[in-house]
Order: sequence, then structure tokens, then C-alpha cells
Amino acid sequence: MVVTSQGNHATPVKPRPGEPGAVATTATSPGKGPTRKTRRPAATRSAAARRRDLPVALLLILPAVVGFATFYAYPTLRGIYLSFTDFHVLTPPQWVGLANFRELFGDDVFWHSLLVTVYFVLLSVGFGTAISLVTAVVLHRVTRSSVLRGVILLPFLISNVIAALVWQWMLDPTLGIVNIALKHLTGHSILFFGSGGWAIPSLAAISVWKWMGYYALLIFAGLQTIPSTIYEAGRVDGASEAQMFRRLTVPLLRPILVMVVVLTVINSFQVFDIVQVTTEGGPANASNVLQMYIYRKAFRQFDFGYAATMSLALFALLIAVTFTQLRLARANESDLN
Repeated sequence: MVVTSQGNHATPVKPRPGEPGAVATTATSPGKGPTRKTRRPAATRSAAARRRDLPVALLLILPAVVGFATFYAYPTLRGIYLSFTDFHVLTPPQWVGLANFRELFGDDVFWHSLLVTVYFVLLSVGFGTAISLVTAVVLHRVTRSSVLRGVILLPFLISNVIAALVWQWMLDPTLGIVNIALKHLTGHSILFFGSGGWAIPSLAAISVWKWMGYYALLIFAGLQTIPSTIYEAGRVDGASEAQMFRRLTVPLLRPILVMVVVLTVINSFQVFDIVQVTTEGGPANASNVLQMYIYRKAFRQFDFGYAATMSLALFALLIAVTFTQLRLARANESDLN
């Protein structure tokens, strides 16, 4: 509604189309008609609209907020609290302060499990990133087949438990197809999961096979952002495919590669299911990764307080490693800029 004032009288005027609810004042002088019109600023109108939409927005995000608070925020805060207590399920938690952390620093099994986990992470990150990068480059430079991309992504769609079971059967020392082939070629088989030297490399191979397709597609998406003119200029300068890969592709993919490495590190530090299905931490703790040790403490020895302390230490370690990787690799910078 627009209000016009004429002399000492106010005359209502309909708002213009497209301006519902606009409030304007038109000043007129006797015998001269309207002289000026003032309108409410657009910022004021948009602020009012936002205030009207706020209840609806809060209602829409309420399920996500409740889910996050229930399944992430509360368990995290509860775990931090339990890390300072002595809690064995059947008795209420007893506050012990830093006693669990002092026990952690003197726990040889914890440090051994951490070293085993780091060994697994190094193998998974090194081979996984290299294989994913080569696979993505082949998909980008050699073939554009969507069927091949789907086949490569297929292992990622299989659950970790199923993947571990399949590989356990394939690597079985007596009936596994891999060992049957090895017997025909070398005359003897390998205890992939029963030997201390082969357990972690075998688990890392399963992890690389499982995640390779997903990381290859991430890198493939990054390759799509590199202009083709860069490669054309490289060919004009006489660069070979290997030289362009080393001096053009890899530097330009730095942000994507950093993201892939960070994701691989986080997933590798949290490995549990394939270890539980195949080796259960054996033989002789050779594959007793940190998550496996935490699980044993919590659900076999029912020492939830100490298990929460190790979980908090792993959480802090992952934050430190991720932050260091992002800073050293300059993940927010790209040579395309």
C-alpha cells in the first residue's frame, strides 16, 4: 500500500506490480501534483524476508542437527570424558584424571600397534596414490569408456567385509587361486595372512584394491580441469608423454593429489574390518593395528576408559597429520592460477 499525502490528507495508493507490501510516500503540493516518492531500501525488504524464512529454514535443518548431535557430537564429548575415567561398563565411571594417559605412554602394545598402523598407512598411501594416478591418466589420455570407469569403481561399491572375505579365500594357502598359481610357477605357496612379514603387505593390497577406483575417479575429475592447450603447447615444444606427465600433469594436480593422500591416510589409520575378518591382529600381533587394539580393550576386556584414551590419542594424531599435510603441500594453491 502506498500512502500519498496531499495537504493535510493522506490518500492510499495501490503499490506497483512486482512490489507487494512496498511502503512509499509521495509528497504533493496543491495544484502541482506529486513531487517526489521515497521507498523502503531493498536491504530492509530482504532482511524482513529473511526473518520470515528463518523458522522454515530452522525446521528444515533440524533433522540434520539432531542427527549430528546424537551420533557425532554427543559420542565425541562422551568419549573425551571417559578417557579421564576408569570405566568397565558394570560400574559407574570413576574420575582418574591423567592416569590413563600415563598408562598409555608406558604401554608397549600401544606403541607396537601404532608402528604397525604407520607401516600399513605408508604402504597404502604410496601404492594406492601411485596406482590411482596412473589409472586416472590412462582413463583420461587413452580411453573415455564409461564401462571401464564403472568396472574400476566396482570394488569401491563392495563392503569391506565382503572384500576381505573374497581375498581371504583367494589367498588361502591350500585352496586359494593365487597360491594355486604360485605352486605351478614356483613350486611352493605363501602364507599371506599367516606370516608376520606378509600380513601387513597383504592387508595393504586389499585396501589399495578396494579404494583405488574411487581415488582414480577423483583424480580423473581433476584431470578434466586441466586445459588441453597446455598439452598442445607441450607437444609443440617436443615434450614426450612421460615428460608432460612429470612436468605438467602432476604439478597441476597438486590440490587433488593432496586431497587423495589426506583421505587415504585417514582411512588407513582407521582400518579395522579387513583386519578383523582376515587376521584378527595375528600372527603374534604382526597385524595388530591400533583400531584392533582399541576394539580388544573396549569389547573384550571391557576397559572402556582406556580404550577412549587411545581413541582420543588417535584423533589428535589424525588432526596433526592432516594439518601438516595440508600446510606442507600447499593444498589451497594450484599452478593453474
